[in-house]
Amino acid sequence: MKLHTLRPAKGATHKEKRLGRGEASGKGGTATKGNKGGQSRAGYKSKMAHEGGQMPIQRRIPKRGFKNPGRVEYKVLNLGQIDHIVEKYGLTEINPENLYVNGLLSQTDLIKILGNGEIKSKVSFKVNAISEKARASVEAAGGSVEIVK
Repeated sequence: MKLHTLRPAKGATHKEKRLGRGEASGKGGTATKGNKGGQSRAGYKSKMAHEGGQMPIQRRIPKRGFKNPGRVEYKVLNLGQIDHIVEKYGLTEINPENLYVNGLLSQTDLIKILGNGEIKSKVSFKVNAISEKARASVEAAGGSVEIVK
């Protein structure tokens, strides 16, 4: 086998339909687009979500719920997870930079610490929010907590 002899398998390729190239081609005249209307004309583009006059789905389905534009989303970490992270990565301080560098959250995430589990090592925290139970556990283990905005 040589590179210059390679070709597709028989029947694998088809000739391109040549539309609008005269009546003899069988695809002349309207070039298979039908008669008149937007879809037969050059530059036609249907609008997004257009369903041909039928009521579109975004108008058929009722609105539900409420999205609060002022909601603050936190990346939640429990004390048990923190203990595991401290052992795995050898951290002495939990802050957004350390967690971002180790690939545990994105740069814009806000961190909240919750009190599920227990922390055994002395760790200092610089986080956006912390629960009372978690704060008490951290301070009992000898750590410190600083709230950053």
